[in-house]
Amino acid sequence: MTDQSSPTAGLRPATMADVAQRVGVSRQLVGLVFRNATGVGADTRERILEAARILGYSPNTAARALRAGSTKYIGVIFDPAHSAPVEIIEWLYAVAHESGYRLVVSALTPIRDESEAITEIVGHRCEALILIAPRSSPELLRRAAGQIPIVVIGRGIPDCDFDLVRSQGDSGIESAVMHLAGLGHTEIVYVHGVDMLDGTLRLSGYRAAVQRLALTEQILEVRGDYTEECGASAARILLAGAVLPTAIVCSNDQAALGLSYTLAAAGVRIPADVSITGFDDNRVARLSFMNLTTVRQDPREVGAAAMAAAITRITDTGAAGSQVFTSARLVVRGSTAVPSR
Repeated sequence: MTDQSSPTAGLRPATMADVAQRVGVSRQLVGLVFRNATGVGADTRERILEAARILGYSPNTAARALRAGSTKYIGVIFDPAHSAPVEIIEWLYAVAHESGYRLVVSALTPIRDESEAITEIVGHRCEALILIAPRSSPELLRRAAGQIPIVVIGRGIPDCDFDLVRSQGDSGIESAVMHLAGLGHTEIVYVHGVDMLDGTLRLSGYRAAVQRLALTEQILEVRGDYTEECGASAARILLAGAVLPTAIVCSNDQAALGLSYTLAAAGVRIPADVSITGFDDNRVARLSFMNLTTVRQDPREVGAAAMAAAITRITDTGAAGSQVFTSARLVVRGSTAVPSR
């Protein structure tokens, strides 16, 4: 309900002048309060803040930042269809706040691509841009980097002069295979979503592990990327075979979810019949009905590294592009067990 005590209710947004008039002080004094400057008594400060609350006034931070010569805004573009970016964004907000920056977050949709989102971020006068698992061509990203400093999360791009932040996907997958082998599994299939960004890095970890263990490579290539449907497709292919493997390594948690559900619907017991692992350690993996053994890429570590790179780019425009690999740690839960055959 609109506060009818406000002189501007239903007419226009409240201004600093409205707050000053209501309290009976100067506009300059109100400005001091919202800049957290000294020189304003505690009682007057409280009256000004209370008047601002009643009137619905909030300072125009963007205009203030522009007058100061810096917007203090960093853009973030992500695809909400994937679960991992959501937790990374939580930590981007936290680190940005600690560093005195704000975020402009832009989501992709089936009718809104990265090119449009990048144009929007540039229009908001952001000082840097963080892209989480971007699908645009390297050429488009290089052109965008000519307009705004760029940090890319979750994708390796050769010969680029912007910053990359990636988890150690190879060593993470390798640790999952070694865990399964330690339980006694020798038939370990890897589900490789061929359209998944950085999929080759994780695949290399599987290959390194089976070579080290002298096992036979069993790679199931499926069209798709981070989606549950990719895992479901893999499950249907495996169910059509003569014998199921005793263990399956998925390249991410969403694929593991689709795989697990499809196998369970066909009467396969997890982990009694088949052990399954994922990658990311997203919220679904931690739910009691999934209890998924997975590889955790720490969203706090990823967010902090990306924000540090973005701020470095803002403050040192001549900084060379860097590549940071964040940790990938195996988390053992209930979806893996010793083989039953």
